[in-house]
Amino acid sequence: MKSQRNSLSLLYPDHKQGHFTEQQRVGNEIVEVSRSASQPICSSCRSKAVIFDDLTGEIVCTQCGMVISERQMTLEKAFKSNDPTGMPFSLAYPDKGLSTVITNLNTDAAGTLLNNDQITNVNKIRYYNKLSDSKNHTRNLKNAFVVMATIKDKLTLTDPIIERAAYYYRKTLESKLIKGRSIKEMVVASVYAACKEMDIPRRLEDISVAANADNIFAGRCFRTIAKELSISSSIVDAARYMSKVAANADVSQKTYRTALDMLDVVKKNPISYGKDPKALATASLYVACLVEEQDKVSQTRVAQAGGISVVTLRKRVLDISKLFPEIQK
Repeated sequence: MKSQRNSLSLLYPDHKQGHFTEQQRVGNEIVEVSRSASQPICSSCRSKAVIFDDLTGEIVCTQCGMVISERQMTLEKAFKSNDPTGMPFSLAYPDKGLSTVITNLNTDAAGTLLNNDQITNVNKIRYYNKLSDSKNHTRNLKNAFVVMATIKDKLTLTDPIIERAAYYYRKTLESKLIKGRSIKEMVVASVYAACKEMDIPRRLEDISVAANADNIFAGRCFRTIAKELSISSSIVDAARYMSKVAANADVSQKTYRTALDMLDVVKKNPISYGKDPKALATASLYVACLVEEQDKVSQTRVAQAGGISVVTLRKRVLDISKLFPEIQK
């Protein structure tokens, strides 16, 4: 490898950008030939199969492995070296991730002690910083985002959903809709609105349980937010509930696929209009269990897996049975 490195003098960058100067021996004389950098040639094996390694800045021959040129500058590496660092900007933080922490040490960045005048100025800055953190608006956001972080961990929600929920909560706080209402219920309503907008199958009851909030009052808060902020509530596809219900009921994969096929037929029929998507998914799974006859499950077990009542399950099963006359009740 050392001999290959020493042979770099045969091909070296010229002062002109985009050109190389190659030394060739003609008889007893050495002649310099200028070549374009777009097609360099290996001086060892005379191959044109060369590649550029943007990590090391080297031009390497793929045939013999010789390093033709090194220390090539690229704009991409210069751009990456100037990437910003630190906490990213996020609406899910009270200060949006742009906070400044002032320590209690009376020293500068180099560790030098401050004089009396500088200490007086720093104490004033600490006092004003403490006042800014004690505002009602900041305290409200701190309490709300703690609840939102708890919901995120318990329901395994993604960051985009939390960002959208934080946006809705900030809007309600700016519109003064939070007055007279609980912070927990407003957070639950904001998360539920974000889930419905992004088509994520999360029920209001599940979010309320995760936040230890009142389900009925959270529903009222959601209707208030949807009305004031003009949020269009879309219906979640019933097929998104199927995998969770099937996992809770512990049915086979064949029954699960049969239930999905039945659910596709049910969704295209007017009998599904105005019905709860989760109830339709649960009823389709129970009907699929009856068809396959290999998963003997009771109505109570399937209803608990789907989070609905047995009465609702029976009503939806009767509706679905009209579309499949071959089902034995």
